[in-house]
Amino acid sequence: MSSARPAAIIFIFFTVLLDVIALGLIIPVMPKLMLGFAGNTAEAARLFGLFGTAWAVMQFFAAPFLGAVSDRFGRRPVILLSNFGLGMDYVLMAWAPTLNWLFLGRVISGVTSASIPTAFAYISDVTTPEKRAASFGIVGAAFGAGFILGPALGGLLGAGDPRFPFWVAAGLSLLNACYGFFVLPESLAPERRGPFRLARANPVGSLRLLASHRQLLGLASVIFLSYLAHDVLPSVFVLYATHRYQWDERVIGLTLAGVGLCSMIVSAALVRPVVARFRERATLVAALLFGVAGFAVYGWVATGAAFWFGVPLVSLWGMAGPSAQGLMTILVSPSEQGQLQGAISGMRSVTGLLGPGLFTGVFAMFIAPGRQWQLPGAPFLVASLLLLGAALLAVRVTRPHATRAGSA
Repeated sequence: MSSARPAAIIFIFFTVLLDVIALGLIIPVMPKLMLGFAGNTAEAARLFGLFGTAWAVMQFFAAPFLGAVSDRFGRRPVILLSNFGLGMDYVLMAWAPTLNWLFLGRVISGVTSASIPTAFAYISDVTTPEKRAASFGIVGAAFGAGFILGPALGGLLGAGDPRFPFWVAAGLSLLNACYGFFVLPESLAPERRGPFRLARANPVGSLRLLASHRQLLGLASVIFLSYLAHDVLPSVFVLYATHRYQWDERVIGLTLAGVGLCSMIVSAALVRPVVARFRERATLVAALLFGVAGFAVYGWVATGAAFWFGVPLVSLWGMAGPSAQGLMTILVSPSEQGQLQGAISGMRSVTGLLGPGLFTGVFAMFIAPGRQWQLPGAPFLVASLLLLGAALLAVRVTRPHATRAGSA
C-alpha cells in the first residue's frame, strides 16, 4: 500500500462518518418539520412513511448506477460530486417553503447518499483481499459512530428550530467535499476501468453480476437475509420496548446509544484481529450465530434488564457484514467492484422496503387484543430464524473447495 492510501482510507472513514452524522442529524427533526406542514400527527405519520419509501426507492435505482459509473470514470468524481450534491440538497430541505419542495429534497437525498457503496469500492481498490474485511470493519465503525452522534446532535440542535440541523448537515457535507477535493486521490487506475453499460447500471443488471458465480449468489443471499433481519430494530424496537418493558424515551435513547457504541467497538476493534486469526469464513458463520442468539434473547426475555444481555451478542453479529463483503470482492474483477457494491446496496434498499411491513405485521398479529397466546417478541424470533438460515447457507456456500485460496 502506498503512502497515499492510508490517508485516503482515513478520508473514506470520515466521508462515511460525516454522511451518516448528516443523515442522523435530521432523524429527530424530520417528523416535527412534517407535522408543521401536515397539521396533525396522523397525516404527518403517513407522509413520513411516504418520504421514507421514496428515499429507499431512489437508493435502489441510484446505487447500482453510481457503482457502474465509478467503475468507468473512477471513484473520486462520484464520491466528491455526491458529497457536494448531498450538501446542496440539505440546503434545499432547510429552505423548503412547501411540502413538495421537502419531498423533492428527500428524493434527491436518496440519490446523493447512494455514494456510500462507491466508498466501499474505493476500499476494495486500495486494500489487498486478505485485508478488505478489516477495512470494511473500520468503515462499519463510522456507521456506528455516526448513528450515535447524529441523532443526539440533531435532537439538541433542533430543539428550537427544526430546520437548523439541516443547515448543519449541509455544512458538514460541503466541508467534506472541499476537503476531499484536495486530499482524495483516485483509486481506480484507467487501465483497470471497465466500459459503462446501461444494462449493468440498473438494479436488474447488477443482480446479474451476483448470479454470475454460484458462491457470489450464495453470499449475496446471506447478506440479503442478514439485512432483512436487521430491519426488525428500526421497525419495531421502540414499539416493543414501550409495550413490553414500559420504557420511556430516555431509556430507549440510552439503549440505542449503547447498541451503537457496542457495534462501533466491534467494527473498530474486533473485526481485524478476529478475521486475521480465524479468516473470513469462520468469522462470518460465528457472527451470524451470535446474531441468532442475540435476537432470541431480545424476543424471549421478560424484563428490560435481561434484554440488555442480548446487546453484546447482536453487536458481535456486526462482524458478518465485513467478512461476507471481503469474500465477495475476490470473486469479481477490479472493474466490477463498484457494480458489486451497488448491487449490495440495492439489496439493502429492497429489504428496507420489505422489512418494516413484515416485522410490524408480525408484531401487530402477536399482540392483537383478544389473542389467547400473545408473543410480543415474535418479530425478533423471526429475525433470529432468518439469521439461522443465513448461517446454514453461509456454511454451505463458503466450503473450502468452493472458495479461492486465501479467503477462507
